[in-house]
Amino acid sequence: MATSGTSAFNLDITEIAEEAFERCGLQLRTGYDLKTATRSLNLLTIEWANRGINFWTVEQVSTTLTADTPTLTLPTDTIDIIEHWIRTGSGQTQNDLQLERFSVSQYSSIPNKNTTGRPVNIYIDKQQPAPVVHFWPTPDKNYAFVYQKLRRIEDVGHDGEYTMDAPFRFLPCMVAGLAYQLSMKYPQAAPRMADLKGEYEFQWDLAQSEDRDRSSVRFVPGGYGSV
Repeated sequence: MATSGTSAFNLDITEIAEEAFERCGLQLRTGYDLKTATRSLNLLTIEWANRGINFWTVEQVSTTLTADTPTLTLPTDTIDIIEHWIRTGSGQTQNDLQLERFSVSQYSSIPNKNTTGRPVNIYIDKQQPAPVVHFWPTPDKNYAFVYQKLRRIEDVGHDGEYTMDAPFRFLPCMVAGLAYQLSMKYPQAAPRMADLKGEYEFQWDLAQSEDRDRSSVRFVPGGYGSV
């Protein structure tokens, strides 16, 4: 028999909710059922952000630092930034100069935060509604600041017609996670809660093990007597 010749299977939000309800031994019947499911899905994506780096949400951004301006407020969908550098030149003369990240205590210990020059360090103050980057030294002229940010997963929406902002590989994890969330809301599904949680954690481990950096890692041992 011939195969379909396609590989575009996906589920919209309503279908994800229907599958999750069925795993709970329930049926999605009312508008409120869909509303509570989409709310739980939004909370689930926030949980994923807390679990670690979701590589499909890494984006490279380039912006201009203004002379004598020591801070930059990042976009509101930014969770954190993981790489950051000053870029000089362009084309064959382009040069990226890595910035070192200060902790809050390191930044606080700088005696003169008004020193100007090419920035070599940053401190990221995770404020609401958006993180603020502090540069040291303060830029003495305009510089190109390039960074890789972790952005928030896009909201689920309310009408159920959208697809999730996640790779297709995470669909089983998403359905399993929503089923577990629903089992905590619907008393009829409570007897299945432990099994649904176990399936969710299993599917999370499968999906997360594939969503990783596959570059080589080389560990260099320290000298004798090092701690």
